[in-house]
Amino acid sequence: MAGERRYIPASEFCASVRDGTHDSPKPVQNGRKFVTSRHLTTGRLDLSDAYLISEEDFEAINKRSKVDRWDVLISMIGTVGEPCLIKEEPDFAIKNIGLFKTKSEEDGKWLYYFLRSKDAQQRIREQSRGTTQQYIPLGALRDFPILVANDPEEQKAIAAVLGALDYKIELNLRMNATLEAMARALFQSWFVDFDPVRAKLDGRQPAGIDPGSVALFPGHLEHKVEGVIPTGWTATTLGEVIEISDSKRIPLSGREREARRGKYPYHGAASVMDYVDDFLFDGIHVLMGEDGSVINEDGTPVLQYVWGKFWVNNHAHVLRGKNGISTEHLLLHLKGCSIAPFVNGAVQPKLNQGNMKRIPFMLPPPEIGQAFAKAIDPLFAQIRTNIEQSRTLATLRDTLLPKLLSGELSVISDWPLCQ
Repeated sequence: MAGERRYIPASEFCASVRDGTHDSPKPVQNGRKFVTSRHLTTGRLDLSDAYLISEEDFEAINKRSKVDRWDVLISMIGTVGEPCLIKEEPDFAIKNIGLFKTKSEEDGKWLYYFLRSKDAQQRIREQSRGTTQQYIPLGALRDFPILVANDPEEQKAIAAVLGALDYKIELNLRMNATLEAMARALFQSWFVDFDPVRAKLDGRQPAGIDPGSVALFPGHLEHKVEGVIPTGWTATTLGEVIEISDSKRIPLSGREREARRGKYPYHGAASVMDYVDDFLFDGIHVLMGEDGSVINEDGTPVLQYVWGKFWVNNHAHVLRGKNGISTEHLLLHLKGCSIAPFVNGAVQPKLNQGNMKRIPFMLPPPEIGQAFAKAIDPLFAQIRTNIEQSRTLATLRDTLLPKLLSGELSVISDWPLCQ
């Protein structure tokens, strides 16, 4: 009957329940990707820093724990219980990751959403072991109770509704990646490769740039100590183009902070939620790591692009552009910077204000900075709109999730989202 629910063990719901290898194959320069629990985050699999293993090791691991499309992965060590639905054909091997091999696409979607529910997450915490580092045993995953609907069509419809919301969120994410790539390409053309200047030197019209903007650029390059730069430009430092709001941190009283917490997004160093040192800001800003999460593996700074009212702790610099440089221009510049020479701290990386201000910056005349801001503003406006929409959709999904899974809210099979 529709609406009725029951629990069955994962070993019965799935074709099988396994885990990845417990060995540590040697990394190689050219090979296949190898992922662990730390690559599972917020329902996604981040392969950007997965190291490579040999084809031989890859095949050996996949004899026991091959991942297929619509399987569900779950982190087993460290941050336990992070699920991930594999929606594309995978090409990686796993270590210390639980593997629910599902029987169908619909089962995979249902299982993924159930594992995200508060009920499942609470049960996972109860099944976890370890004092120094949390882990969940494979046996516990096999016996894990999975809530299922007695009516398969209802179960399929629920997964379709939740999946449609996630699909739109993923679509926004991909669209934003494209929009940012367009902005970065324009930044590279104007401020790194100096394409408009070089085009003038060659007597041609640069592609993709309107004549009005081209007219703002000089027709010559100069050799300076800092390198070859357009005539009239200045090789300066970040301190000349940033407004630092760190000193404007005026903490609210404890009562005000508690009353308003949760109303606005929270930003700052990863895993830091110190109620004493967080502050409320407003407007478009770039947050740059001050200590803790400061530098990425490739040497670029840890950054966040934020807007509206937001909380931030005292582990991040709060920046805006000035002197003809927009905040988005600042963001694009910093994303291409190597800041390793400016970071210190033996135990914990730190980027103090003095060192941050010394980071090099190529300063164009104000009219060029303004033209660039005008060119990229629609791109970032759409990025902000997409993110706001995704937040709304995520809130709706998370509100519907427990009600749909439990049967408190019914799904009509001819809803548009279920088609």
